[in-house]
Amino acid sequence: MPLGGQSLVVHAARNLLAACAAGDDRVRVLVVTAPAFHLDAIERELASLSDEVVLLVVAGGATRQASVAAGLAALVADPRGADVDVVLVHDAARPLAPAALVERVIVAVRGGHPAVVPGLLVTDTIKRVAPHRGVLVEPVLETVPRAELRAIQTPQGFTLELLLRAHAHGADDAHDEALAASDDAGLVERLGEPVWVVAGDERAAKITTARDLAIAALPTESDE
Repeated sequence: MPLGGQSLVVHAARNLLAACAAGDDRVRVLVVTAPAFHLDAIERELASLSDEVVLLVVAGGATRQASVAAGLAALVADPRGADVDVVLVHDAARPLAPAALVERVIVAVRGGHPAVVPGLLVTDTIKRVAPHRGVLVEPVLETVPRAELRAIQTPQGFTLELLLRAHAHGADDAHDEALAASDDAGLVERLGEPVWVVAGDERAAKITTARDLAIAALPTESDE
């Protein structure tokens, strides 16, 4: 899907590579998972982004969890990724996540927090309901205190060891959409390991609908 003349995945990859670009924590390996029929096109699009980054483009799976597992398998199988110890898992659907957000996640992982996610304060009133499929009116069970809530974004950062362990633990659920984790932090939580939150960024909004895409194309204050 194009945004400003380039695909969402190109935008997302460029912002990842821009993070800590001049330091020891720069992104050194970029693994992209995608439908098999898009692999060649995506590899061509991304090949010119950086000569210093190893690019691996592999087929994803039936769920998000399975796709990340496929990417991890490609990473650990490639000898060029042997010195990688921190992994960022990012959604191309969040193409405008700024480099500063990526850096916050990396710094937090490097600072001793093995699982880190960016999150935004929730401003809406949130109510937990008893969902009834096909019913238009649902009963409210409680109003959830929003001060305790965060809307989670990507990239999410992990030590490679912890992320591999989390995916191994949840592997039996990876191919069932009803059981698979909706994000990698959820897999870590299933292990009983702590997950930490850093400040998110509104620019890392998720593009899901045509309206989201139109909003993403609007100029920001920094562009004007």
